Amino acid sequence: MAVSVDPLVVGRVIGDVVDMFVPTVTMSVYYGSKHVTSGCDIKPSMAINPPNISIEGHSDHLYTLVMTDPDAPSPSEPSMREWVHWIVSDIPGGTNPNRGKEILLYMGPSPPVGIHRYILVLFQQKGPLGPVQQPTSRANFNTRLFADHLNLGLPVATVYFNAQKEPVSRRR
Repeated sequence: MAVSVDPLVVGRVIGDVVDMFVPTVTMSVYYGSKHVTSGCDIKPSMAINPPNISIEGHSDHLYTLVMTDPDAPSPSEPSMREWVHWIVSDIPGGTNPNRGKEILLYMGPSPPVGIHRYILVLFQQKGPLGPVQQPTSRANFNTRLFADHLNLGLPVATVYFNAQKEPVSRRR
């Protein structure tokens, strides 16, 4: 059964980050033992390291993964929308991002204020991308323009989670 895009509409991922699409590939995302489902909460301390991701699909297909925060620096004033956290290209189907080419090193969530959405978007490539230029800045990245520039088309899978700043534990 295909994953519904309804949570992506409710969470404004469709609209703020990507256009309406039909999911055609299953992407499973885990931070430790926590399975990431759209709209779930993940503590930033759980997401210091890249998530474990498995991408279904044919081994002769290649995929690009993009992770962004459209709520930077603040959900009420996202003047840095989107803050790009991770880009990996040339991921073979049936594997994970470790098998791809990391274009931009992973940066874990660190929301300064409010509840931020962290979106993982998967695109199917038309073929190997070759050298891809790293974004000059993590701020004001645009997933749509990035996909358009590389001729990636619409996403084939997307999941997002929410995170907020964790309270600093007090020492006594």
